[in-house]
Amino acid sequence: MNKFKTEIKWGFIFTGFALLWAYIEKQLGWHTDQVSEHLIYTNLFGVVAIAIYVFALKDKKQTDYKGVITWKEGFISGIVLSAVIAILSPATQYITYVYISPEYFSNITEYIVGAGKMTQENAEEYFNINNYIRQGIFTSLSMGVVTAAIVSFIIKNKKK
Repeated sequence: MNKFKTEIKWGFIFTGFALLWAYIEKQLGWHTDQVSEHLIYTNLFGVVAIAIYVFALKDKKQTDYKGVITWKEGFISGIVLSAVIAILSPATQYITYVYISPEYFSNITEYIVGAGKMTQENAEEYFNINNYIRQGIFTSLSMGVVTAAIVSFIIKNKKK
């Protein structure tokens, strides 16, 4: 476990920022009266997520590899970070949609159905906590691995 101390630390930092982002979205009305904007602006969290991966892998490089890291070492670290985030994701989703924004699913369902984008049944099947937990795990892993590969390529250097 000590080998992955940095990834665990940054997994919790990522989770904290995800919860803060959810709170900000709620305060901006993206979960309530401006729910139509949520579908667009929630993607801005991607910038935050990438920045966290950069900071995490740079921390790993300095702390655990004395400033010299290969792409493979960075990529493995990024995969572990993605796994930590995925493990924490169900708790993140639960806190977001039970405590921070319990009305989100009813609001987004009402908007989507009202806009004619889905039937009531399809919207309820898609916009619910169980589906969002599954999506959160999958997205954490898939986007995390891609981000890890790119960030590792950028921060790598050769072993002396």
